[in-house]
Amino acid sequence: MSQHQNHPEIGRRRLLQGLTAIGLGGAAAGCAGPGTVRGNSARSGAVPNAPAPVASTPVKGEISFAHWRAEDKAVFDQIIAGFAKANPGASVTQDISPSNDYQSTALQKIKGGAIGDVFTAFRGAQFVNMVKAGAFLDLSAQLFADNYLPKMTRGGKDANGRQLGLPYQLVFNMPIYNVDLFERAGISELPQDWDGFLGLCDRLKAAGVVPIAWPGGEPANAGQLFNAMVMNNQPADDACAGIEAGRYKVTDDWFLKTLRQYAELRPFFEPKATGTASEPLQQLFATQKAAMLATGSFHLAAVRKLGATFAMDLIAPITVPKDQVKYVGIHNATFILGVNAASQQHQQALKFVEYLSDPAVASIYANGTGQHLTVSGVEYTNRDLKATAPWLDRKTLLAPRFQFEDLDLRAAVENACTQVAGGTAPEQAADAAQRIVEQRRRSR
Repeated sequence: MSQHQNHPEIGRRRLLQGLTAIGLGGAAAGCAGPGTVRGNSARSGAVPNAPAPVASTPVKGEISFAHWRAEDKAVFDQIIAGFAKANPGASVTQDISPSNDYQSTALQKIKGGAIGDVFTAFRGAQFVNMVKAGAFLDLSAQLFADNYLPKMTRGGKDANGRQLGLPYQLVFNMPIYNVDLFERAGISELPQDWDGFLGLCDRLKAAGVVPIAWPGGEPANAGQLFNAMVMNNQPADDACAGIEAGRYKVTDDWFLKTLRQYAELRPFFEPKATGTASEPLQQLFATQKAAMLATGSFHLAAVRKLGATFAMDLIAPITVPKDQVKYVGIHNATFILGVNAASQQHQQALKFVEYLSDPAVASIYANGTGQHLTVSGVEYTNRDLKATAPWLDRKTLLAPRFQFEDLDLRAAVENACTQVAGGTAPEQAADAAQRIVEQRRRSR
């Protein structure tokens, strides 16, 4: 991706040297696994019930855009103003809910037509449930779908390969770190194995800072660390789906190893970590009292808004010996854009998604919100996006926690990690979680 540039400070200080030494280059999305490819047949009528490409003429009328990114409202307002200018007489109203509320109530509202002519979905369980409920208009024939990186769009396809939604954001669900604090602690390269990661944490703690700020009291973000902790331990890339299907158990050796590693991290989390939410930890990180914030790239912008001026980058715990490393990080393609099948204003809704899919418009969103995107041709000018852009070309795993379709089952598995971080013995936590997994499987 020629438009991406390394952050000059990162290049000088060589803090990415460790990852380079692993020798696991390759496109991040290249690790997303095989996906179906949209073909021209979709536009010639081979995809049944897929609406024809949206008309090139301007549209009029008001539509609702439902999503959970309140922090993006101002940037979306700017984009909506541009859309209205290009389509005189058209307007878009944002309907924003907190992410937890959106997870639980969005489908009901969208199906009822109350909100969301255009709406978004989380990758994983919510997208699957929305597909089952028939919420999405088929986008397979829309020409603007070709503006997206093909390997990033599979998260918006159903089992039949129909492009029902378009994942808009490309995020890295792995800790962000303070480059300056790492340097002050004498850390010149990132660790390449588990012993190295523990050693890094020891040095940071000796330097007088919290090594890892981890929101263990907020399940939606506590589980982000889970992605990196299992990425090299798991026996297969679909192991989380395998736990739900019964092929693997939480009591298996690979998962017990993961739980024991959570136990080893206890001294390096902030005090009372299992009761802490992400907002106070963002402040802790922004004031340089914590060296890592174990959430993801989606919090880079939030930390900047709190006044942070130091250089930041991404790091994932490597839980295996150097010669067993398969992945060096985690990515996710989410914030899936969709058009409501129940909407009475499909043309207006399709036109707005087409507008969001334009690389120039997507660049406004990306740089204004600090989000990498799946739209091809986006130009990144944001400082943090440029610093973390090299991760787009590294071998990263599609976030495994979103393989779970049963959210209660996922909660049980991730809670085992939280329990261990809080002091529970790994075997005890695993046994308790596996009982819930089996109960959930039997109740289907």
